[in-house]
Amino acid sequence: MTTAQRPTLEAVARLAGVSRATVSRVVNGSTTVAEPIREAVRRAVAELGYVPNLAARSLVTQRTDSVALVMPEEATRVFSDDQVFPGIIRGVSQELEAADKQLVLMLAGSAAGHERVERYTTGRHVDGVLFASLHGEDPLPGTLSRLGIPVVCAGRPLDGAQVPYVDVDNVGGVTRAVRHLIADGRRRIATIAGPQDMVAGIERLAGYRQAVAAAGLGELVAYGDFTRESGAAAMRELLAADPGLDAVFAASDLMAHAALRTLREAGRRVPEDVAVIGFDDIETAAYTDPPLTTVRWEIVELGRAMTRQLLRMAAGEPIDEASILPTQLVVRASA
Repeated sequence: MTTAQRPTLEAVARLAGVSRATVSRVVNGSTTVAEPIREAVRRAVAELGYVPNLAARSLVTQRTDSVALVMPEEATRVFSDDQVFPGIIRGVSQELEAADKQLVLMLAGSAAGHERVERYTTGRHVDGVLFASLHGEDPLPGTLSRLGIPVVCAGRPLDGAQVPYVDVDNVGGVTRAVRHLIADGRRRIATIAGPQDMVAGIERLAGYRQAVAAAGLGELVAYGDFTRESGAAAMRELLAADPGLDAVFAASDLMAHAALRTLREAGRRVPEDVAVIGFDDIETAAYTDPPLTTVRWEIVELGRAMTRQLLRMAAGEPIDEASILPTQLVVRASA
């Protein structure tokens, strides 16, 4: 069927015996039309195979029925073996599908990519924007919020913008993990910290520092970026700094996986010589050698919770400015 032959609002109106304006209200979700009339319009729509012109409808309703998920990361990072990103995407997708909304995934791992995202989102091509994996004091969430665009972030924005966010209990999860190591008799506890331009990296290092300080223990810190490669390099750095260390908390499971391998290559037994704990409880954590003790948080639920908040904002409903998801220490053989 060509465009000219496609059923129109007028054709639906004639078949349903109502006005074009009434059909338009029903198609656009109005609840002011009586149910018998709405049913007649729905039958006419189904019989004719009418499909709304989304571009025209968006001009009328000022809605696009789409939501952007912005990740300031390179595609190679988002679609690597880091299961955090796919988990967040899955949670967002589930909630949007249930709400009959379209997901627009936008990666912005470069300055040019960030500018492209800014042009698209400020151009109001979407009804709201979700941000995950923010780095530094990124001004874009605050800019969009001031423009009246609904925005929700994964993690507290570091620039202090008053933008709603959903996060996990990073500090509490890490302090629980380090206390577990202390209770096991470990006294030379190191950490592989995450990047300090991300709220998760900052808060997980703060949790480690609080726990060792409370126990009267010294710090031993090396930095990574949540990847395997950085975890291996940081573990080698820690062993060089203190060959007698007896425990390591890594701020991500991928860095903890790399630490396990690096320790084995250095002739250290886990957990006999060095205990290891990670953070995230990605699927492969249970299958490392030995299985990894880690801090669990519900990755998919973070995506779902962010999306629920955003949809409530877009509907004009009240929401919590900050929502913190719980964490749980999952004890396996590595610590």
